[in-house]
Amino acid sequence: MLNFKRYQRNPVENFPERTWPNNEIQKAPIWCSVDLRDGNQALIDPMVVSEKIEMFQYLVKLGFKEIEVGFPAASQIEFDFLRQLIDRKLIPDDVRVQVLTQCREELIDRTFESIQGCKQAIVHIYNSTSTLQRDVVFGKNQDEILEIAIAGTKMVKERAASFPGKIILEYSPESYTGTETDYALKVCEAVMDEWGATKENPVIINLPSTVEMTTPNVFADRIEWTIKNFKDRERVIVSVHPHNDRGTGVATAELALLAGADRVEGTLFGNGERTGNVDICNIAYNMFSQGIDCELDLSNVNEIVELYERCCKIPIHPRHPYAGKLVFTAFSGSHQDAINKGVKAMRDRNSEIWQVPYLPIDPADIGREYEPIVRINSQSGKGGVAFVMDTYFGFKLPKGMQREFADVIQEISERQGEVAPETIMDKFREEYLMKKEPIHFRKLKVDDLSEETESEFDTKVTLTYTNRDKEKTFVAVGNGPLDAVQRGLMEAFDIKIKILDYEEHALQSGSNSQAAAYIHMLDVNSGKVTYGVGVSSNITRASVRAVFSALNRLGLGE
Repeated sequence: MLNFKRYQRNPVENFPERTWPNNEIQKAPIWCSVDLRDGNQALIDPMVVSEKIEMFQYLVKLGFKEIEVGFPAASQIEFDFLRQLIDRKLIPDDVRVQVLTQCREELIDRTFESIQGCKQAIVHIYNSTSTLQRDVVFGKNQDEILEIAIAGTKMVKERAASFPGKIILEYSPESYTGTETDYALKVCEAVMDEWGATKENPVIINLPSTVEMTTPNVFADRIEWTIKNFKDRERVIVSVHPHNDRGTGVATAELALLAGADRVEGTLFGNGERTGNVDICNIAYNMFSQGIDCELDLSNVNEIVELYERCCKIPIHPRHPYAGKLVFTAFSGSHQDAINKGVKAMRDRNSEIWQVPYLPIDPADIGREYEPIVRINSQSGKGGVAFVMDTYFGFKLPKGMQREFADVIQEISERQGEVAPETIMDKFREEYLMKKEPIHFRKLKVDDLSEETESEFDTKVTLTYTNRDKEKTFVAVGNGPLDAVQRGLMEAFDIKIKILDYEEHALQSGSNSQAAAYIHMLDVNSGKVTYGVGVSSNITRASVRAVFSALNRLGLGE
């Protein structure tokens, strides 16, 4: 039994004036990637300089305009990496690099040394303000912690005055989620006052859920309360830096945006300390799915995954939203059927608006393929098998036949698990197209009897077939080739059959197109029914092949 009495609830905000629940996300925030700092420090095998450069250039390619590149005062590798970015002129003019440092003079000096020659940089200072860390880590009271933040700001301000490029200050009351909200606001206001923040020269105030301690709505309340109580909202860019300890980092970020946050710090797929940072790709794709321009080029998720897994040496979970290998895959039969019908409806209606059950976005929009959407295992049904046969191979199985063939595939999947499309097609050939024993259709001659007024039939056929390799021929008449063939077969084999349904369609367009024909046949004596399938460039021959396929499946060709 879990000893829940060891834990206590974290306090919530008493904020009945909240307005964020009625808001909607209207636009993308300012994105700041911390893959190279917060993400990198959490890797078992951190990136080397060459990998960091590759990652930086890829983040620029994706459209990030603010990228935290490291803690150069604390690591020679990170210092050297930043120097390479600057000396090799790898930082575009419209991109701001961000560097993190504690509020200590020697670290701030080293930080400014690392950014010499940079046209613009965000200097990100922080100190922990939480009640717990004030008590057990620093042994300082509120005033002493406040003074650390003010002193750090003053040191950055002094060095920024003589720096040839533009310096933007960012301040984080680290462990904001464990800090009294009014005290966190007091510290942030003191930092802005010391910096001399204005509308033209704002400070980035970064409010991190360094450790997720409550539900996302509580964080949103705190963000909205803080924003409404700033003395001058225009002099601050409100940033959030959610972590994922409770598994709600994405929700925390989204609700913070509803509460008025301007900026989000996170990593591409949520890598970071403990359970990770907020997943920027997840949030951005969520916006995209709602018709909002996420202002990042995330159109090739496979490429992003490849770069991320190679540089970070961490695999993407197969069920990861949008990026996982299985997220656009349906094993459930009912899901497969709904997807199949939804895609067909989209095509039939020529709709420009994406609306397909179980698929919130078109996988093709982010570089995924339709082929993996429906995969067949023992949980799949007729809809999934029909989707594969149509999407991969162009066979539009009649509704009744979908169940018949799905049962065939079900037996395979129960033995071996997932069944590949190629295996499904192989079984389709074996069960229907190549069902040529014991009788095999060879050739057909059709004569028109419509001018012979004495005949009650309008068609005569001469059909040649083999029965266990012995060639035979019959002549029969009927109303149309298919009726004549049916009558001739009943006489030749002394059987009674009935064609219940007939469907046909083109397999491909053009002068060399093939046609597929489907025959639903009843053995009147036994009551058994089955389907036969035939393919030919001539629709009549395709139909006759389908009849022979059905006869062999019923065991009547003896």
